Amino acid sequence: MLNDALTRILIVDDLPENLLALDALIRQDDRIIQQASSADEALSLLLRHEFALAILDVQMPGMNGFELAELMRGTERTRHIPIVFVSAAGHELNYAFHGYESGAVDFLHKPLDPHAVRSKVCVFVDLYRQRCAIREQLEALEAARRQQELLVQELQATQADLQRAVRMRDDFMSMVSHEMRTPLNTLFLETQVRKMHLARGNHAAFAAERLPKMLERDERHIQSMIRLIDDMLDVTRLQRGTLSILPKRFDLARMVSRLVESLGYQAAAAECALSLQAPDTLEAELDEFRIEQVVTNLLTNALRYGPGKPVEVLVAEWNGGARIDVRDHGRGIAAEDQQRIFNQFERAVDSRTTAGLGLGLYISRQIVESHGGTIGVSSTLGAGSTFSVWLPRTALQAEAEIG
Repeated sequence: MLNDALTRILIVDDLPENLLALDALIRQDDRIIQQASSADEALSLLLRHEFALAILDVQMPGMNGFELAELMRGTERTRHIPIVFVSAAGHELNYAFHGYESGAVDFLHKPLDPHAVRSKVCVFVDLYRQRCAIREQLEALEAARRQQELLVQELQATQADLQRAVRMRDDFMSMVSHEMRTPLNTLFLETQVRKMHLARGNHAAFAAERLPKMLERDERHIQSMIRLIDDMLDVTRLQRGTLSILPKRFDLARMVSRLVESLGYQAAAAECALSLQAPDTLEAELDEFRIEQVVTNLLTNALRYGPGKPVEVLVAEWNGGARIDVRDHGRGIAAEDQQRIFNQFERAVDSRTTAGLGLGLYISRQIVESHGGTIGVSSTLGAGSTFSVWLPRTALQAEAEIG
């Protein structure tokens, strides 16, 4: 600590014998006495070191003690150093007034009284050490204040994160309840209608030509609930780092073609013309199930957000890998939302007006990146969106876990 460090004292006199005598008089083990035989030499030392006290001889050739004191008072680095003048001029009032006007705090008169000199030096050394101790305390307090401010900011950020997490949890539970309730209510109502037909003996409602559509509706509602549950399970696996990637060789172009065909009924219901441009074959060694999950999510989103307008799918070899583009002509996504929608529970539209949990793009990004690929979106409000996926022909690892 500064308070325990050696204390420097500067003595300035043009006579070597006076310097030696004063040095011997005030030297102690806890002090460093530095001597200067001229004002210029003194200024050089003052600019290099911090001093507790400067003892200046008044009568010096060239720049005298008063002039040196005035220079010290005009410099920021030295203006706070106490100055004691040594003079043989006696106790004349004008002489003392000139000294105090130059910045002196005390006078030592020749011949020097050893006891008085030692006592006065001790006082200034103690005052310097007290100032240093106070300065250290103030610096420590300032550091503590800054640390406290950082802690408060961290606590506020943590509180905001917790509040956001609580809101997300509540919103998520509300969305899950809504999304699960819709197909369940539909299934329940259809079951009640069937029970009513059976109770009335109306077997025509179960005629062979009606059963396929009836079963198709039931299957669609059940698959909707299964997808919701799978999304929730995948998010849990992602958070735990246990969502496995198991690559195997398959035809990517054929897989996308199959998905486009299987979504024909959903596209017709949305009044979307669904088209595909793809090569005859495009072999890849990826996790087929997970890539199918990504493409299905992009296709269902395109049909959901661009009803009544065409949806175009492109599969092609590109940049040493495979590229899949899904383009819709719907409402589009604002520039400020184009990164946010890949986060958990995030969507570019009001969750109250659009179905889904806001997990599909988050899961898709994790799956694509785990293969060493990339996923992004290009969109303009009112002009639709194009989601682009690039995948290497072979996954980065033969078997991996997303973590």
